[in-house]
Amino acid sequence: MKRLPALILLLPLAAHAEELPVRTVTLSNAGLVEIQRAGQLSADGVVTLTIPTPQVDDILKSLLVLDSQGTVLGLSLPARELEEEAFRGLPLRPDDFADRLSMLRALRGQRVEVGGTRGLLIDAAEAENALSLTVLGERGLANVMLREGDALRLTDSELAGRVERAAAAMAAARLADTRRAEITFRASAARQVALAYVTAAPLWKPSWRLTLDGDQARLQGWAVVENRSGADWQDVRLSLVSGNPAAFAQALYTPIMRPRPEMPVRGAETIRPQADTAPVPFLPAPAPVAPVRPLVGGVAAMARAAPPPAPAEMAQVDQAAAESTSGRVSFTLPNPVSVRASETANFPFMDARIPAQRVWWMQNPGARNPLNAVRITNNTGNTLPDGLVSISGPAFLGDAELRAMPDGETRLLAHALDRDVTVNSRRDSVQRVTRVGLSRAVLTLQGEEEVSWALAVNPRTAGRLVLDMPNMPGYEPRFDIASRGDFGLRHEVALTAGEQTLRLPYRRDTRSTLVLWDPGLGQPQLLPWRGAALDGDLRRLPGGPGSLERIQEVLTRTAEGTPGRALLSDMVTRLTRLREQLDAARLAVGEAKAAETALERARAAVQDRTGAEREEARRLLNQASQAAERTGAAAERAWQAWQQGVVALLAVSG
Repeated sequence: MKRLPALILLLPLAAHAEELPVRTVTLSNAGLVEIQRAGQLSADGVVTLTIPTPQVDDILKSLLVLDSQGTVLGLSLPARELEEEAFRGLPLRPDDFADRLSMLRALRGQRVEVGGTRGLLIDAAEAENALSLTVLGERGLANVMLREGDALRLTDSELAGRVERAAAAMAAARLADTRRAEITFRASAARQVALAYVTAAPLWKPSWRLTLDGDQARLQGWAVVENRSGADWQDVRLSLVSGNPAAFAQALYTPIMRPRPEMPVRGAETIRPQADTAPVPFLPAPAPVAPVRPLVGGVAAMARAAPPPAPAEMAQVDQAAAESTSGRVSFTLPNPVSVRASETANFPFMDARIPAQRVWWMQNPGARNPLNAVRITNNTGNTLPDGLVSISGPAFLGDAELRAMPDGETRLLAHALDRDVTVNSRRDSVQRVTRVGLSRAVLTLQGEEEVSWALAVNPRTAGRLVLDMPNMPGYEPRFDIASRGDFGLRHEVALTAGEQTLRLPYRRDTRSTLVLWDPGLGQPQLLPWRGAALDGDLRRLPGGPGSLERIQEVLTRTAEGTPGRALLSDMVTRLTRLREQLDAARLAVGEAKAAETALERARAAVQDRTGAEREEARRLLNQASQAAERTGAAAERAWQAWQQGVVALLAVSG
């Protein structure tokens, strides 16, 4: 295949461009990395920076340039739409670089120099072992053969430079995951220059090794580190930060065009008069009409510690220098580290001895088995970051989760379920009456309610149980509380080997009332039996279903000697009597109402009959009248007896 003849396209390059090496890396558990680069820069040097494209916004936001002797002029880098911007305003398009003929034809009309001939390139065509070019010069059209090894030069240096940059941009677009930035300075001498910037990065992930040894434990912290910065870290100073800073992303590298309202071009208004027409006959105005009234509606937030002697089973590691500030702790590794781009590494950063105690832990009283856990106290002088803890003693016991642990705090690390210890639990509730009062026909009951958890535990060996009980709003715990927190109420107890029962009660005061007479019924002595809805209002009436049974139930829960218990007993006696009277009154009223219904039927029969039948109807009417009078009187007596009992009950209640 024939080669494209060389096109000499001139583009000046930045002199003394240098990429400063990475010196310091600070990784944060907030998904950020702070990178510091430093090195010697000549007086006219330019610092270059190869940036992964997704990180350009962060660098534009956070870049710091440290230069005590020079002046930074600025940073420049190719546009995000690299290829599109590079070809803007050029006679070439990316597709024109497909072959030599396409490129030359796209440059038709441009001034060129080839084989000693200068002029406008008119056309290009393939010829045998050459390209045939038509050039319009001072002497007219000339046919120039461009053979292999010959050069064609664009005489417009600005255009030549832009074409070369477009070619470079097109090549860079094939590797669009990075951008090359240049930072320019004004300085009179060589000096040390440093750059610092913060960008997104994978979280550094702490993991912990906890080895139990009696009442102490060996705690080692290791950090998983990933280099996704796009540059190798060679002998860098690595710091690991745990904190919770605010971090934002902003599209600084993306061109943002704000829409604007379009202002129309204003010209003279179009005028189109109506054509004149002939006159029409005059019509008089219509007679006035009365106005119509409208309708109106309404809706109405470490210091270095001398490492203790390490146990033989764990290799000792160098202790990182730690520094704590409010809400933040930083571990700086004591030795330089190297991590190549796209590599993952695991570095130790802590080695300490801390207090430890094995316990059983129940996170709720209804659990069937307790958890095997370790109680640790942070005496390192610094906050321990969140991480996974691998626990051994000396064999592997299990994993646990450690949440950020400030210095001096104590935590439980649950690592396994102990199936050798079974717990049987039950929740009970007991209500007791402590005082009874009666005033204005209202019975007042003061008491207490006790809700308790009973746990039967049968450990094979002695040990300590930590039990997290729930918070019960309104209830007062009647057991020792070691601490309170999101876990609820923490209770601790030493267990001996063998079966034993734990009882953990809660208590609250109670108060209730029982109305003996509903004021909505009026005065009891004025309530006529004919106006009483004995079926619908039955539960409202003293002696009716409900009140007697409630007081009887309360009496069973009231211990002997309780203030007011005798009053309860008296109420039961009185209401029992009123129940009998009310039942009798209901029976009598029912009979009276039935007799009155029969009387009405008898009266109607007299009106409908004649002769001998009418006489018989009159006799039956007389019997019905006597029966109605007799049952009515009986109903009145029974009702009055009940009324008198109610009045007596209310008199006792004051």
